[in-house]
Amino acid sequence: MPRTSSLRLITLSFAVYFVIAGLTSSAEDMLAFKRAQHLQRGINASIWFAQSSGNYSVERLRTFTTSDDIALIRQLGFDHIRVSIDADPLLPWLRDPETTPFVAELDRAVKIMLDQQLAVIIDIHPESSYKAQLLRGTEGVEHFAALWRALAKHFASTDPELVFFEIMNEPEQDDPYRWQGIESFVGQQIRQAAPNHTIIAAGAHWSGLEDLMMLEPIALANVIYTFHDYEPFPFTHQGATWTSSQVLPLRSVPYPSTPEAVQPNVNQEPTLAGQFWVEQYGLNRWDAQRVDATLAFAEKWSNLHHAPVYCGEFGVLRDYVDPAMRAQWVHDMRVAFENHKIGWAMWDYQENFGVVTKKDGKAVPDPAIVNALGLKMP
Repeated sequence: MPRTSSLRLITLSFAVYFVIAGLTSSAEDMLAFKRAQHLQRGINASIWFAQSSGNYSVERLRTFTTSDDIALIRQLGFDHIRVSIDADPLLPWLRDPETTPFVAELDRAVKIMLDQQLAVIIDIHPESSYKAQLLRGTEGVEHFAALWRALAKHFASTDPELVFFEIMNEPEQDDPYRWQGIESFVGQQIRQAAPNHTIIAAGAHWSGLEDLMMLEPIALANVIYTFHDYEPFPFTHQGATWTSSQVLPLRSVPYPSTPEAVQPNVNQEPTLAGQFWVEQYGLNRWDAQRVDATLAFAEKWSNLHHAPVYCGEFGVLRDYVDPAMRAQWVHDMRVAFENHKIGWAMWDYQENFGVVTKKDGKAVPDPAIVNALGLKMP
């Protein structure tokens, strides 16, 4: 597609939203709600087809998450898997599909999931460097749209009741209005290639609840809107090495929180800013009621826009947390999701937020987390 033509589409897509939305039939509106019923209790299959430091060998793809793992996911009571897929390994496939094993292995994994009667979210989960190409200009947008056209066409023959297309995980886009246009444009390309499948769209930055609040539905029907929820961050990410430096020194952060309970954690912070941040976590008194009140806004957004909402990620880093408190937060989140009619996918299956631990290649579920999720040990 000529660059000027694609830029025109990106620019106009948001502007024509209200016209197109007004023409959307009630049947199309209801289809996304119907399909969302397949996405009620999910798990993220991470560090597999994405985030693996470029190691996408056939051997690793077949052994990291196996058919036994997928069977266990079904036995535990999950109804869908969100599969993170890096964008970079798809680029050679675009040039030469016949000689790229990455997508062949993805096909194999998706088939195993569908054979287990699990729904599947195809989640494009790029590195930050790929997302940065979308920040300005049109060339990166065109390339991303071309990737999705090819991928949607590839999966167009799959069951649209069970296979979903998530445009991009945590887009990291600074301009929500530009991202609105990009997401509309890319969604249109997906719909042309796979007209029967449901699309999942997200807010501009980290797909947080605040991003959802700023998002207007894109100019397409049959779309589910996703957000991620890791709040309160001092609790869910205590000790994490890859994000805010304020969480790095934290250990044994309590949940629920009170000003008195967090005082030892305030003293763990070497900076005044960090101490203030943790103090606020205590003063905010995070508990089941606070979780529920926060997630109520996702339901309010859904009701306002007549569109289904889905939480694609939530979880707690297990390295330095009290296990019982971790299970309590997961339970409170799950109950609040149910209260507000929001499907979910916990982050993640087997890594450091996991519902299982791998020992000698065998997955051992955490009974407390399984119970907190309202599931049953096999």
